[in-house]
Amino acid sequence: MSARDILARLRHGEALGTEALTWMAGALADGRVSDAQAGAFAMGICLNGLDQPGRVALTLAMRDSGQVLDWDLEGPVLDKHSTGGVGDCVSLILAPALAACGAYVPMISGRGLGHTGGTLDKLEAIPGVSTQLEEARFRDVVRDVGCAIVSASGDIAPADRRLYAVRDVTSTVDSLDLITASILSKKLAAGLDGLVLDVKVGSGAFMKELAQARALAEALSGTATAAGCPTTAVISDMNQPLVPSLGNALEVAEVMRVLTGAATGPILDVTAELGGGLLANGGLAAAAEAGAEALRAAVRDGRALERFTRMLSAMGAPADFAENWERILPKAPVIRAVPAPRGGYVSAIDGAALGMAVVNLGGGRVVEADLIDPAVGLSQVRRLGEEVCAGAPLATIHAAGEAAADAAEAAVLAAITLGDTAIEAPDLILERIG
Repeated sequence: MSARDILARLRHGEALGTEALTWMAGALADGRVSDAQAGAFAMGICLNGLDQPGRVALTLAMRDSGQVLDWDLEGPVLDKHSTGGVGDCVSLILAPALAACGAYVPMISGRGLGHTGGTLDKLEAIPGVSTQLEEARFRDVVRDVGCAIVSASGDIAPADRRLYAVRDVTSTVDSLDLITASILSKKLAAGLDGLVLDVKVGSGAFMKELAQARALAEALSGTATAAGCPTTAVISDMNQPLVPSLGNALEVAEVMRVLTGAATGPILDVTAELGGGLLANGGLAAAAEAGAEALRAAVRDGRALERFTRMLSAMGAPADFAENWERILPKAPVIRAVPAPRGGYVSAIDGAALGMAVVNLGGGRVVEADLIDPAVGLSQVRRLGEEVCAGAPLATIHAAGEAAADAAEAAVLAAITLGDTAIEAPDLILERIG
């Protein structure tokens, strides 16, 4: 077996079997293939595609290129993955709520990508929190608290790390097969008993069309299930932020409002939808509806908050965070409302543009080396269908300086469209798959 043989077969449109894909994943991880060969492999997959057995084989080969965790716990090991959106802090509510219901959640998460926020960046907006835990500490937190949200170690799916960097510079990021293998190789390396996927569609998502989102949801759920991890998928609307804030500390504040009972809204609805099916699949609820209600109850009675604050404390947060989070979370020096230029109803929101406004404020990365300002972002963003009077705030800007606030104000005004008639907001959950 050699890279040249595999690339020749790809060039001629031949199907690659398990042996070839396993060899290539191992060679990507240990450096036996050059960047040029890795790029040619990515391009060949992008152009020719894989059948379902090939997609499963590549996913498992990339998973097995590094460490695969196993667990000996008293309940099912469950997790979720989102394809990315704006104002989407579901993971910070779902993980502790699942733990409060008897599940164990070793959530290996990512950082912000493009216009979307990253779960790790949000957690690290809390002073003292580190998401880089040694494996032994990671295991201890999962066992003792029931959940831990951490970054992937260098031992998790190293083939994906190598291939992802090559895909970024070879214009092969949007290959359905490579996306599927990339996402699932890391998730399945966590040793899961069940997984739910939140595939976003709309102006604030990477997938803009329902057909694209459906194809990805079917590929992900089918591949993961065939690889031995029972998986369902939900296609959810991302034509507006899930919470009225975008930005790392601002989204943590929204999470605390939900966990303390001060707020509910769409974020809790999506959390219950995703977690209800997980609890049912994991044997902790009779059906998805019962699981959803169990999750809501865990939020209402404070058990989810207790798990969340214990997890944060184990990861370095101040001991009094639960009582003093409003004082502890960082705040931007410039806070300014964006007045509506006219009266009307919010008829469209360009979620990607709002996300990029936060990135340009310093709340995300333009290049990987950029440092994030955890305090900046947008809050009190209006929702679709909401009536706004002329001069009333469309959103509130949190910025490091006046010039940055000026640029963000222009971006917000361009991203939020006002119309003369009220519209109905789209359904939150569009489809369920698997």
